[in-house]
Amino acid sequence: MPITRRTMLLFAATTPVLTTFATVARAATPTIYAEDGVAVDGTDVVAYFTEGQPVAGNPDLTHDWMGATWRFSTEENRAAFIENPESFAPQYGGYCAYAVSEGYTASTVPEAWRIVDDKLYLNFSRRVQRRWERDIPGRIASADANWPAVLN
Repeated sequence: MPITRRTMLLFAATTPVLTTFATVARAATPTIYAEDGVAVDGTDVVAYFTEGQPVAGNPDLTHDWMGATWRFSTEENRAAFIENPESFAPQYGGYCAYAVSEGYTASTVPEAWRIVDDKLYLNFSRRVQRRWERDIPGRIASADANWPAVLN
């Protein structure tokens, strides 16, 4: 097909539209995984450490941190998080630790969790968690190497 003036004008007119779509497709993933702005499906992340299980947070006991709303089951847990959020927030922004180790992000569920070396790790599902647990040190090393580049 010969390149005509009309073809060139059409190309020039559509280039900004295509560039806009490409920019939208490459938009960075948020640093914290949150559904409707709420981190960890509203689970109290401090409770993983204090109670050894996921505990639903109270919608009236919240703290905004890193662009997400975090819920807590008690005022004491909320205060502990506010004092040192990095100690309680899940690794990799709450994205699936297995997925990050593989070079991508995925959602998580509160029931698929594990504390390793005083750090909270979440996974997409219990099934994926079992896969992650086959080589925890290797998966953490891979995820650490991929984080936060997987957000781009």
